[in-house]
Amino acid sequence: MNRGWSLQYPVLFAALVMVFQAQAATADLDNLPNDAATPIVNAIEPNPAITPIPTPTALTTMIDPATHLTVNGSYPVTVPSFLSLEQAQQMLLQVSPKLAANQANIAASQFQSDALKTLDKPFVFAQASANAYQLQEDIDLSTLKNGVANGINQAQNGALDLIPPMVEIPNLPNFGDLVGDKIPDTYEFKRSGTKTSAGLGVAWPVYTAGRTDAAVALSEARSTEALADDILDKNDLYATLVERYFKAQLAIIAAYLRDDAYQTLQQTDHLAKRLFEEGFISRVERLEAQSALADAKSASNNADNDARLAMMALQRLLRTEYRIKPTTPLFVSSKPLADVGYFQDLALKNHPALQKVAAKRAQAEQLHALSDTGLKPTVLMYGYSQIEEKPSWLAGVSASWKLWGGLDKSALSASSSAKIRQADLSAIEVSDNLLLLVEKNWHDVNNAQSRYQSLQSHVDLAAEVLRLRRLGLEEGVNTTVDVVQAQTQYLKARTEQAQAANDYVQGLAALMQSCGTPLDFNRYLAAADIHLPVLYQAP
Repeated sequence: MNRGWSLQYPVLFAALVMVFQAQAATADLDNLPNDAATPIVNAIEPNPAITPIPTPTALTTMIDPATHLTVNGSYPVTVPSFLSLEQAQQMLLQVSPKLAANQANIAASQFQSDALKTLDKPFVFAQASANAYQLQEDIDLSTLKNGVANGINQAQNGALDLIPPMVEIPNLPNFGDLVGDKIPDTYEFKRSGTKTSAGLGVAWPVYTAGRTDAAVALSEARSTEALADDILDKNDLYATLVERYFKAQLAIIAAYLRDDAYQTLQQTDHLAKRLFEEGFISRVERLEAQSALADAKSASNNADNDARLAMMALQRLLRTEYRIKPTTPLFVSSKPLADVGYFQDLALKNHPALQKVAAKRAQAEQLHALSDTGLKPTVLMYGYSQIEEKPSWLAGVSASWKLWGGLDKSALSASSSAKIRQADLSAIEVSDNLLLLVEKNWHDVNNAQSRYQSLQSHVDLAAEVLRLRRLGLEEGVNTTVDVVQAQTQYLKARTEQAQAANDYVQGLAALMQSCGTPLDFNRYLAAADIHLPVLYQAP
C-alpha cells in the first residue's frame, strides 16, 4: 500500500460521515353595453336545467395567468363574454396567479419529499486525481558523515583490541576517515514527476436511529400544510368570485330599475306637460315633475357607472380584456336550511384550517422524533477500491456518535414538545371559531331569506299604489308629487328586495366557505325556486 493511500482513507470516510450527518441535521430544521336600457322581464321561472357543478379538477397544462397562454403559445382558455357562475369558477382556477404560485409551492414540497426518500440508500461515488509535483531540498549530511566515521573508527579500534599482543600488526589506515571523506557534507535532493489515481467507492448509511424516517415525514407534513394553504386560498377565491359576480348582477338590476324609473317619470313628465298646457295643473306641479325627471336621470347615470365598476371588478378577477356579462341570476330558496349542527359538523370535517393545524402538529411530532435520537449512533458501511494494475481496496463499517456540542438535544426536545402543545391548543381555538362563524353565517342566510319574502308584499303594494297614482293624475285626482312619491316607494321596495336576495346569496356563500365546502353553493343554486331577472342571457 502506497503512502498516498494511507493518507486518503481517514480523510475520505470522515468526510462521508460528516456529509450524512449534515443531511440528517437539515431535516431538523380580479362596459355596460349600449343596450343597457333593454327591457328585461320582471320575473323568470325556475330553471330546472341547472345542475350542480362538479368540483373542478386541477390543470395538467401550465398556463400563464397574465396572457392565458401555455408554454407553447397556444390558447387553452376560451373566455366567453357571457359567463355563468359555473364557467367563472372553472376559469378562475386556470387564470389565478395565486393558485398557480401555490401549485408551484406544492410541487416543490413534493419533490423535496421524494428527494429525501433516498437519503438512507447506498450512494456510489468515483474519485479521480492527476498531480504534478517537484521536490527540491538541501539535506545536511554532516551529522550522518561524522556518525559513520566515528562508528567505523570505534569498530576498527575494537577489532585491534581483540588481537593478541604477540602478533605484529601492520599500520592500518584510518578507515573512518576514508569512508567519511566519501560522504559529502550536504546533498541537494531534487525530484519531479506526475501521478494519477482513480477509484470507486460506495457508502451505505445502514442505521440512522430514525433520523431519515423523521426527515421524510417532516417534509411530507410540510407538503400537507402547503396543500391546506392552497385549499384555503382557493376557497377565498371562490368566495370573492361569488361576491363580485352577484354584486355585478345586483348593480345591473339597480341600473335597470333606475332606468325603468327614469322612463316612467318621462311619461309622467310628458303627462304633466300636457295637463299644464290644458290648465289642469299649476306651474309648480309642472316644475316638480321636471325636477323629479332630472333627479331620476342623474340617479340612472350613477347606477350605470356603479354597474360598470362592478363588472370591471369581475373582469379583473377573471383577468380578461373585456367586460364579463354574468348570466346566472340572483336567487333565493324558499326552503329552510338544515339545522345549524349539520353545517357545524361539515366544518369540523372539511375546513382546511383544521387540516393545516394537523399538518403543523405532524411537523412538531417529527421534530420531536429527531430530538429523541439523542446519542444514538449513525452507522455507515463503506468500501473503496483504487483502479490500478494492482488495485488496493478497503471496506469497513463506521459508527459515529455526537457526544457533545452543536444543538442542545434537551432544549430541542422541549421546544418540539411545546410546538405539539401549541398545535393542540390551536386546533381547539380554530374549532371554536369555526363553530361560531358557521352559526353566524347560518343566521345571516335565514335572516336574508325571511327579509326577501317579507319584502314581496311591499313590492306588490308599491306597484299597486303607483298604478293608482298614475291613473289619479290622468283623472286630476292626484298631483305629480303623489306620482313621484309612489314611484320612489316602488323603486325602493324593488331595490331592497334585490339587495335582500344578494344578502342571501352572499350569506350562503360565506356559510359554505366556513364549512370548507364552497362548491356546495352550486347545489343550493340549482335547487333554488326563486330567481331574480337577468339582463344578460347566454346566446
